[in-house]
Amino acid sequence: MTKTPPLTLPDSVDAVIALLATENYVCDRRLATALFLSLKLARPLFLEGEPGVGKTELAKTLSAALGTALLRVQCFEGLDIAQTAYEWNVARQMIEIRLAEAAHSIHGEGDRERLTHSLYSRNMLIERPLLQALTQSRSPVLLIDELDRADEPFDAFLLEVLAENQITIPEFGTVRADAPPITIITSNRTREIHDALKRRCLYHWVDFPTVERELEIVRLKAPGAADRLTIQVVEFVQRMRKLDLFKAPGVAETIDWTNALVALNTIRLDPATVHDTLGVLLKYQDDIVKLQSGDTAKLLDELRARALLD
Repeated sequence: MTKTPPLTLPDSVDAVIALLATENYVCDRRLATALFLSLKLARPLFLEGEPGVGKTELAKTLSAALGTALLRVQCFEGLDIAQTAYEWNVARQMIEIRLAEAAHSIHGEGDRERLTHSLYSRNMLIERPLLQALTQSRSPVLLIDELDRADEPFDAFLLEVLAENQITIPEFGTVRADAPPITIITSNRTREIHDALKRRCLYHWVDFPTVERELEIVRLKAPGAADRLTIQVVEFVQRMRKLDLFKAPGVAETIDWTNALVALNTIRLDPATVHDTLGVLLKYQDDIVKLQSGDTAKLLDELRARALLD
């Protein structure tokens, strides 16, 4: 049987930037450094930041660039072990019990022990992403996405996985990874994550990009937009983020808005177009009303003053 070759990981920060660029991910040097150290030291990378700044996309891009599987745990309130790590195949266990009873094969303590052993054998386990990440022959990228949405006890459950690359199953034993996963954890900081979990990770705050980097991103992700429109959109969004909004638009919204404007055959920003398309950029009605009540005109005037509008 042919052994699966190990992953070839980038050997420098510049190599990380170049690797991600092959999948059109524009990575600044600080983030690339954090990712390089995570790969080099085999430590989970914990990313915090506003929604839409590219945290989840980093894990997807890394998986594609390395040519390895992406295993994702999408967190939410009430998440439990059965949904994220494993559960026993109860239906199959019941069938095994009924077959044993029908065959009259249970005669003593030894028979019962053998049956119990078979009921809790490896082939009775249904693997969920966390356990799958430990049983792959080639290191996958394990994405634990929006951990802040899960309940606090879930943080404690993750400690063994993150620190030891293993899961202990009471009825079965401990499953250890032969090829430890590349783990990326994201949080939008709607709650604080337990310090014990953070200590097991390298940490990086993913901020909104600079004008120059956002321009580079939008040019890659919305290639159909004229360069002048792209500049106007990025400058407008960058100024919008300085307003007192409930939820400032992320890079994902900038890309969506640019593509929406292209679909409308927009050549340049104007008050009417911005007014009609704010729902692509903003997701809260109070923010939309704020822009429509005067801030849109103010931002467009600022662009006009810098000769970015005709």
